[in-house]
Amino acid sequence: MEIWQMPATDIARGVRTGAFSAVEATRSALARIAGVNTRVNALVEVREDEALDAARKADARLRHGHPVGPLHGVPVTFKVNTNLAGLPTTEGVAAYADHIATETDPQAASWLGAGAIFVGRTNCPPFATRWTTQSDLYGATVNPWDPAVTPGGSSGGAAAAVAVGMCALAQGSDIGGSIRYPAACCGVAGIRPTPGRVPAWAGSPSHDPPMAVQAFVEQGPLARNVADLRLGLRAMEVYDPRDPRAVPRPDRAHAGEGRPRVAVVTDPGGPGLRGSSTAESVDAARTAAERLTAAGYQVDEVDLPLLGEAARLWWQLALTEFAIGLTAEVERVGDQDFRRFFDLMYTVYREEFGEVDLAAFVAGWARRGMLRREISVFMDRYPLVLTPVSGEPPFPMGSDTESAARTAELMGRQWPLMSVPVLGLPALGLPVAPTAGKAPVGVQVIGRPFDEDAVFAAAEVIEARSGLLTPVEPVGSA
Repeated sequence: MEIWQMPATDIARGVRTGAFSAVEATRSALARIAGVNTRVNALVEVREDEALDAARKADARLRHGHPVGPLHGVPVTFKVNTNLAGLPTTEGVAAYADHIATETDPQAASWLGAGAIFVGRTNCPPFATRWTTQSDLYGATVNPWDPAVTPGGSSGGAAAAVAVGMCALAQGSDIGGSIRYPAACCGVAGIRPTPGRVPAWAGSPSHDPPMAVQAFVEQGPLARNVADLRLGLRAMEVYDPRDPRAVPRPDRAHAGEGRPRVAVVTDPGGPGLRGSSTAESVDAARTAAERLTAAGYQVDEVDLPLLGEAARLWWQLALTEFAIGLTAEVERVGDQDFRRFFDLMYTVYREEFGEVDLAAFVAGWARRGMLRREISVFMDRYPLVLTPVSGEPPFPMGSDTESAARTAELMGRQWPLMSVPVLGLPALGLPVAPTAGKAPVGVQVIGRPFDEDAVFAAAEVIEARSGLLTPVEPVGSA
């Protein structure tokens, strides 16, 4: 087995024990990048010289007996909307090519401080806002399982990079599914942690982020297996005063005896945007439920309409705010394809919500608090909730700019993704199984706040029978 094929846990162990050096691990990753990145376009910057220099310094630390971190020698990537001092934070927008970051965000500083080797930056759509990953600046990232369908967004570059073995861990960000969705689409795993677990930042350090960004964006890892997610998440949990929401080294909560009870929800129910779940997505959730049942979990399929209401509330709150702060900028610097997506999304928004005035906006934030209370009571009985990761399989490229009707359908079918940020819960996206010649269909495991251990344990049961979480060759390669 070549080093690039190994899990992050094995690479870290191999470097620490001297089985191979950090330089060897880095060269292996860089060779893999050279071999496959042109076919998937997941990395938009490759930091070869910087990576090899960091790897040589990592090996020197070991030779001199200095303490090393949990990611020592592990090749990783960062998303282009994450600030790295001295590099441009483009957010997939050509006009931002000269926006040079003056500091490194906490979610990246923690991994670098843990000894990770930064090999490159991953693609994202303009403003990190789309369910696919493409822009005029960087082009389109290809789903390595099926180039005809989306790799997911906005961390599609991160997911594809991990899937094909260009890095062992990738950093992603998630405001409405941007870690969980691309992970499942590309056949890997990704976790959106509990708010406050990972000290982080989203946006420019010199400007106030919009309220929805402050409330809904979380940073987390993507990896090829759940064990690596554990490692990557733990390495991100490093105190940083730049994130006042963060809880220093939060304890794992709710540890108890036996398997937690699981509620399976396949349809949002109740009022909401048009569309819900296709047969393929329902089948994926029920397949995962069968695996949990076989492992000793008590699993019940239930109706939980508050998930649908929470998803609808995400659109009401976030898009109302983005209309104020983002519309003019999209018109100024957004590329044509993104402007089309943005316009269609707001066409649907206006049809569904009309004019959201100040009173309705404030009432929406108040309703969020009540929904969080209701889900907390529900999860006292069902500590885990299992859903499809999306209400449909990965969609054909271009579907999200096809028509207002199709955009409305897609917005409705992303109810599993959008509900989680409103409810403030941790959630993990991973694949269940691919159908012949197609990309995987995924599921989402949702847990109680700061109970990521229970989420990881359930995901490992599902993962064990998926047979997917290994590096893949991009479709069409030799």
